Amino acid sequence: MEGPRRQKLCLVLPITLDLLLLGFFKYTNFFLDSFHTAAAWVNVETHFPVFRIILPVGISFYTFHTITYIVDAYRGVIKPTRNFFEFSCYVSLFAQLVAGPIVRFRQIEYDIENIAHADRAAHLNVGWSFFVIGLVKKVLIADTIAAVINPALGSLGSFSTADAWLCALGYTYQLYFDFSGYSDMAVGLGHLFGLRLPQNFDSPYKAENLSDFWRRWHISLSTVLRDYLYIPLGGGRGQPLFVYRNLMITMLLGGLWHGANWTFVLWGGYHGLLLVSYHAHRRFWERLPAVTRKPLTFFLVLLGWILFRSDNLSMALQWFGKMFTWTPGLTLAGAGALLACLPVAAAVAHAAPNSFELKHEWSPLPTLGWAFLFLACVFTIAAGQYSPFLYFQF
Repeated sequence: MEGPRRQKLCLVLPITLDLLLLGFFKYTNFFLDSFHTAAAWVNVETHFPVFRIILPVGISFYTFHTITYIVDAYRGVIKPTRNFFEFSCYVSLFAQLVAGPIVRFRQIEYDIENIAHADRAAHLNVGWSFFVIGLVKKVLIADTIAAVINPALGSLGSFSTADAWLCALGYTYQLYFDFSGYSDMAVGLGHLFGLRLPQNFDSPYKAENLSDFWRRWHISLSTVLRDYLYIPLGGGRGQPLFVYRNLMITMLLGGLWHGANWTFVLWGGYHGLLLVSYHAHRRFWERLPAVTRKPLTFFLVLLGWILFRSDNLSMALQWFGKMFTWTPGLTLAGAGALLACLPVAAAVAHAAPNSFELKHEWSPLPTLGWAFLFLACVFTIAAGQYSPFLYFQF
């Protein structure tokens, strides 16, 4: 077999195997259930088995790791390692395996190869700083919000309008602080071992438009989708309709990657439509006053998180209905704690520098403050108030 054909085969076969494994473990029952539902609509009886499939921890992330590695090797971006343990370390790196960020081999190749000689003492302060900041985000902000809205969403039917908006706003901040907190902790753990992991969040709720939001939110995923899906499809080249098609395909598949549920597909499609609308009417958007662009972007993102959080389409429709039809009162249990936490979350998300903008050089007084917050996190976890990281499920 000729060299180019052999190379193409070495590209296609392992990627196909990767996607087949991901599809089996993550999407088999989803597609069977969807087919069964569609058949029931047209009165066709089906008898498909339901497989009890245990989803391997972190399968989505290490699938992306291996695919980016294979494609980069094929493109000549990286030189494939001949050390199996180096490759295994890259694919299964514990600090970010279960919830990201998605790290490309070229981003940490040097650090992995030189990990035995890394000057860990030089990165100790930065590592602990990132880790504590991430822990505070997760335990003191995200989990405080979760303790209110998670049980409340079980009784969505009794919500008032204020309840529905508070839960929507709460989840918007919970997801950000939960996931960015995990990413900061992963970066911190990486520094402690001499590994420099990339930034995954760049103050996304400061975005001025939807395109800017996706440059800031889950950066490792959005850049992977851009470089390995959107650009190969044609990217922003060609006629507008082709560009819009590329955006929609990318965002729909990005939504489906998050989970085997039509709500994720709809969430991806929603963001695809927003990106298409922004590209089609960019001049109009840019003429809006600067003080309105950020709040409007945040509002549009918030509406999308309703789809993302909902267990099914019925729940999403009910939640939207509660938000946009007036029902007086505030019946949410724990509303006081939520109202106390939301201003703090908003101030940090919209006004404070993010963890990569800090110098991580603490004088005694800030160090004492962070030590106090760290102890508060430890006591909170010990008290049983901890909830799992949200992106574990993806």
